[in-house]
Amino acid sequence: MISPRRATWLLRALGGLCVLAFWLAGPTQSSFAQGRLDAQYEATLAGIPVGKGAWTIDISDDAYSASAFGGTSGLLKAFASGSGTGAAQGRVVNGALVSTNYNASTTTSKKTEAIRMVLTNGTIKEFAIEPEPPVDPDRLPVTDAHRRGVLDPMTGSMLRVPGTSDPLGPDACHTGNAIFDGRMRYDLKLDFKRMETVKAEKGYQGPVVVCAIYFSPVAGYIPDRPVIKYLAAARNMEIAFAPVAGTRILVPFRMVIPTPLGVAMLEATQFITTATPPRVAKTN
Repeated sequence: MISPRRATWLLRALGGLCVLAFWLAGPTQSSFAQGRLDAQYEATLAGIPVGKGAWTIDISDDAYSASAFGGTSGLLKAFASGSGTGAAQGRVVNGALVSTNYNASTTTSKKTEAIRMVLTNGTIKEFAIEPEPPVDPDRLPVTDAHRRGVLDPMTGSMLRVPGTSDPLGPDACHTGNAIFDGRMRYDLKLDFKRMETVKAEKGYQGPVVVCAIYFSPVAGYIPDRPVIKYLAAARNMEIAFAPVAGTRILVPFRMVIPTPLGVAMLEATQFITTATPPRVAKTN
């Protein structure tokens, strides 16, 4: 039986799970292609459905957009309902995704919160949380330095692999980066674990590269929070990445985080990717 207190802990843990899903490797100067992803995911705890979501990504030759939404379902919804949305837009410059805007909102039975950020070349120029949260003396402060050289979590929804060989391989996991989500600054690091073959109920079936993922909080968090301590200490979290057709971008197909309540998993039930033909310049 899931108690209300444990359900609240699980919501926070699943929130961390989704944040970890939205992260990005460092810039590359390789050529860039165009494509689209339409995916749907289901979250489970110990095999029991607790949430659903969807994720859409559009990439053109000079711009991109990404959006996602999700919410609790099944047994968990009866104890602690919640939903959230996120979106980002930016430019494609020399093959790199350069974020310009990020917005996210979460709604629970107790409150609704919205986060907005404006970025320029990896630096947070503007950000706001509405309603503005009260100052918590236990929260480690975020400095201006912490908001430079970072990625927003939605632009971080894509793992870009340089080069011309098959992007699905061990090298895809040899990376890490800095993320700022509007409140917290943290680092993520990947390590290669194995190759697998997956099959969605609708769409993609084929190989994925499975990476171990490690979470290191830097600033903007409360050190005594159980979910922060748990995620920072975890050494058994993993993500399986699948390719977006027509690009050298990989995105999470499945995520696994063992928790005190059982294994939490976020897995694609639909994963439809299509390559988009490049635009042809008009001639007279």
